[in-house]
Amino acid sequence: MSTVYLSTAYLAPVQYYCKLISYESIRIETCENYLKQTYRNRCMIATANGIQSLSVPIENPKTDKCPTKDIRISEHGNWQHIHWNALVSAYRMSPFFEYYEDDFAPFYQQKHQFLFDFNEKLRLTICKLLDIHPDVHYTTEYIVDVADDFRMSIRPRQPVVDHGFIPIPYYQVFREKHGFSPNLSIVDLLFNMGPEALMVLRGSITK
Repeated sequence: MSTVYLSTAYLAPVQYYCKLISYESIRIETCENYLKQTYRNRCMIATANGIQSLSVPIENPKTDKCPTKDIRISEHGNWQHIHWNALVSAYRMSPFFEYYEDDFAPFYQQKHQFLFDFNEKLRLTICKLLDIHPDVHYTTEYIVDVADDFRMSIRPRQPVVDHGFIPIPYYQVFREKHGFSPNLSIVDLLFNMGPEALMVLRGSITK
């Protein structure tokens, strides 16, 4: 495959990382107008009580048409402490959480100004841990009609059917209690499967 267009995403879902390894070139959108209630500022994790959504609070933009790259993170509500505690609670019993803990903890101890930059630093860390090396470029203008466009379709609510992605089951801490939960945040896969996470990603790509 050649080029795919993706939005920025906070601890993006498994589907997102499947795109990173199945396309020759990745275009991450910087020029779109920011969209609320998407993976741009939220992720889904598996907890003892079921699926939990974690959202990074943002400052309300001054206009309705604010580029995603200009969205600022709000420090309201001590969100970093809440997110880290949620991750620890959900995954401390997973096989590989302690192995990767020191890679993620600093993101929840330091202040971050822009959502896009925060997401990208996390993505770069995760790509390093997965040992994948996608050819990523940032857009300089918003192009409407592109062939492989997942900027809007990879989303938590009513996702568009993706025939190139069929998530294969893997070990999850609470699978016996809740059943397998597909397409959660990449950290769910990483903390549960460790080095075998890449094998799961490759197995979930159907074309």
